[in-house]
Amino acid sequence: MARPAGSVRLSPPAWLTAGLKPAPAPIPWAAALRAAVALAAPLAVGLAAGQPAYGALVSMGALSGVIGDTADAYRMRVFNIAVPQLFGAVGVTLGTLVFGHGWLAVAVLTLVALVSGMISSIGAVASVSGLLLLLNSVVGAGLPMPDPWWKAPLLLTLGGLFVLVLTLLGWPLRRAAPERAAVAATYRAVAELYEATGSSAYDEKRHAVTASLNHSYDLILARRARQHGRAPSLVRLLAQLNVVIPLAEAAPAAHLRAQLYGPLSGAIPATVRQLADAVEESRTGTPVLDLPTPERPAEKAVDHALRHAAAVVHQAEPDPHNVDDRLGRPAALRVRARRTTRAVLFSGASWRYGLRLALCIGLAQALVSLIAVPRSYWVALTVTFVLKPDFGSVFSRAVLRALGTAAGLLLAALVLAEVPRGWWDVPVMCVLAALIPVFSAKGYAFQTAAITPVILLLSDTLNQQGFGLVMPRLYDSLIGCGIALVAGYLLWPESWHTRIGDRLADAVADTADYVALAFAEVTAGQGDQGTRLRARRKLYRDLSTVRSEFQRALTEPPPTGARAAAWWPLVVAVERIVDATTAARIRVDHGAPDPDPAEVTAVERELRELADGLRDTDTLVAVRTELPGDETGVLEPLRQEVRAARAIAGPDLR
Repeated sequence: MARPAGSVRLSPPAWLTAGLKPAPAPIPWAAALRAAVALAAPLAVGLAAGQPAYGALVSMGALSGVIGDTADAYRMRVFNIAVPQLFGAVGVTLGTLVFGHGWLAVAVLTLVALVSGMISSIGAVASVSGLLLLLNSVVGAGLPMPDPWWKAPLLLTLGGLFVLVLTLLGWPLRRAAPERAAVAATYRAVAELYEATGSSAYDEKRHAVTASLNHSYDLILARRARQHGRAPSLVRLLAQLNVVIPLAEAAPAAHLRAQLYGPLSGAIPATVRQLADAVEESRTGTPVLDLPTPERPAEKAVDHALRHAAAVVHQAEPDPHNVDDRLGRPAALRVRARRTTRAVLFSGASWRYGLRLALCIGLAQALVSLIAVPRSYWVALTVTFVLKPDFGSVFSRAVLRALGTAAGLLLAALVLAEVPRGWWDVPVMCVLAALIPVFSAKGYAFQTAAITPVILLLSDTLNQQGFGLVMPRLYDSLIGCGIALVAGYLLWPESWHTRIGDRLADAVADTADYVALAFAEVTAGQGDQGTRLRARRKLYRDLSTVRSEFQRALTEPPPTGARAAAWWPLVVAVERIVDATTAARIRVDHGAPDPDPAEVTAVERELRELADGLRDTDTLVAVRTELPGDETGVLEPLRQEVRAARAIAGPDLR
């Protein structure tokens, strides 16, 4: 039934409800089973030994390991689980030492929050390490731990190591399986991209290819730093991944060809899927390809890339000295450590986040020191999770945290009210723990709803408060969300005046550099294909980051969310400019005439003017521009995309 004219729609805004939509994700059965065993087994051992509190502490450590086990490759999982456990042990030790010391605890936790926030900017492992450092400090300062002081960190660390042992059980049999599966998945993503050429689904499939390439390179390069040139399986996987790049690079030209002349032959995506199967099964030998005869430059580019990929995929031993990661070799560990330390100590963003987190934690601890709040650690825990920088928007996280906690507390209330304490905790924990990885894949609110009853059940094992834990935890969560919103969001100007255009301007300037590099031999008589490929990979990775930042900004309340929504079409336009540049370069490489150097220079100039204009404005006003050149030339699609971008953005970019 249609809504009556003039009626007011009372549904909440999209930026507020975006996080409540469950993300489509398969059920991680192995992770669910691992979580169930990791959290329930220590409880059972503790009950059998007559020390349920010890079992609860081991389960708490296991919970940290389950939350941190987010990588696929086994070597990265070792770092993701083991390294944060060391920081967690330091955190709980500091918290235990200041337990019951009032303002000393406030000062220590505030300092820990500053350090935690600053090191969280280094990377994924450091982020989890900083999180556990602060979380365990808060728990140690808020819950009575068994004497002597070293028991709590030891038991928590045992829980994390138990998760690590369960995780690594399959390593002897599946040593390179995650990396191989990731590379095969990248080939399948490319097959879907070629199936989508000429259709409206192309852009979505291209984003999937970029994400899959990033994921595969991250998995392989995590091992490459130590093993490059020495592990034949790794060298072969890297070679197989590298030859996906020409296939992905030929796709924009194939997309343009499909728009003009109709869809590509179905033999092309079918052959790419056969290569994916060969990668996954480690097949070698001479490939048999049944491909149509290419006629146009785009078809020749696809045919050449596909035949080259088939030869490399089926090659048993690729040359280890001719394997490049398309992003350049990483610097030595010593050099990277110095750069990281310098970035943390002298980065404005690092200090801002550290100070913001320290302010909120200090306020939370000061509040519970002045007001008698039972088991007050939950307030600071809430602040920590809400302000976690790589979880998304602070505002939306605060809302989602409150809603997720309320849902989790409802489940916890049923458990605490109806299930007797003791051995019944073991099967209940099996079920609740298994829900954590399942719900975590659905979104932040769902993860919070799954973790909340687990923490409450473990807390009840430590302090035996039963149903009396439920309502205080809800109040504490609301207080923590309020502190994070006011002191961690509203009081910081950057929350309301985020210059999301600056990041996009950098991407536009990089795109101008890529245009110049793609046709360097045309304009200056020189060019390096390897350099161009690395520049393209880096640009697509950066654009993927820009897209993620804008999607995060879309969940902010106005004006940030509204500004991000207005600028979103320009993000898409810049991606299309990169695609058009790649398509033009591929067509030239396979027979199309070279563009006029003046056209290349004009396109580059327009992009640089657009980048400068984006840095000078927060408002988008339509402008028009004309680019010189032949309307039938190879750069015409690129010129059209640049004109479209200029029509979207900038007040007066002259």
